[in-house]
Amino acid sequence: MGSVSDAYDNAMCELFFAILECKFIDRVKLRTPEEAETAVFEFIEGWYNSHRRHSALNCDSLMQYKP
Repeated sequence: MGSVSDAYDNAMCELFFAILECKFIDRVKLRTPEEAETAVFEFIEGWYNSHRRHSALNCDSLMQYKP
């Protein structure tokens, strides 16, 4: 994390929400808050945390990374 007024202050959070919006929210139709909660949870646990490539892990996903 950066310090206050640093260009990197919200970079991680902004990246997460940008990916959530572009890869998920713009592509689905959600009817109820409960449906939205379940769908966002499944997106985060099913793709974002396990299949997304991480630059800190040599561009491997968490499932592919071997320390």
